[in-house]
Amino acid sequence: MSAKLLIATHKLYEMPNDPLYRTIQVGAVGKESLDPVYLRDDEGESISERNPYYCELTAVYWAWKNLDADAYGVVQYRRYLAKSKTTSKDPSQRLLHVLDQKTADALLKDADAILPKKRKYYIETLLSHYDHTIHENHMELARELVMERCPEYLPYVDKVYGRTWGYMFNMFLMKREYADRYCSWIFDILFALEPKIDVSGMSAFHKRLYGRVSEILFNAWLLKEQEKGMRVTELPVISIEPENWWKKGTAFLKAKFLKERYEASF
Repeated sequence: MSAKLLIATHKLYEMPNDPLYRTIQVGAVGKESLDPVYLRDDEGESISERNPYYCELTAVYWAWKNLDADAYGVVQYRRYLAKSKTTSKDPSQRLLHVLDQKTADALLKDADAILPKKRKYYIETLLSHYDHTIHENHMELARELVMERCPEYLPYVDKVYGRTWGYMFNMFLMKREYADRYCSWIFDILFALEPKIDVSGMSAFHKRLYGRVSEILFNAWLLKEQEKGMRVTELPVISIEPENWWKKGTAFLKAKFLKERYEASF
């Protein structure tokens, strides 16, 4: 099987040395190439100009429309699916533990999708966490669109909104039939959502809302597909740079109890 993972990046960075990966410069429209070997999300059929609002989804869209592979997906330049765990703090050493071609091929023999391990919020549902950290009505507007355009998904959306865990980060590696089906579904909803939300007064951080809405809706789409027999396997997530869990945890609790919305990524 021909599987490819695009690494979405907006900067030069140390990348894995494995044939599974191709690096793609996101938000590339109107900008010089970071590296001549990088793909660009403004080539071919693309939505590169939407990157300030869609984040890594411009790479997902590019893969859907342009990438020749039996299975495809996207990871991030600082965050990957991992084949093994490590305690090393050295970025170069941590890169040795990311998913590779051999492991991906073996996993895809028995699975239709490779996903990051579920993220658990414990005291927040996916809906309440979004409402507390970003804005209150985006997910409700998305639900209304699901009800209008594909009502058969509504029970799954409602179930996922009430969960305290989900597959996040817009990272996946899926067999083409599933990835294509997901992309067709999610971009139809997101494009219809755009006219309903005024982003003009938002900060750059909050303008990236479509990437965040899709993280939650992905779980609803996935739940329906799993009921039809889609097979999923999970892998740990490895961050190339150390994460400040104290800062993340403090911001999470402030959003929950003090209604202080996020203003930056952690």
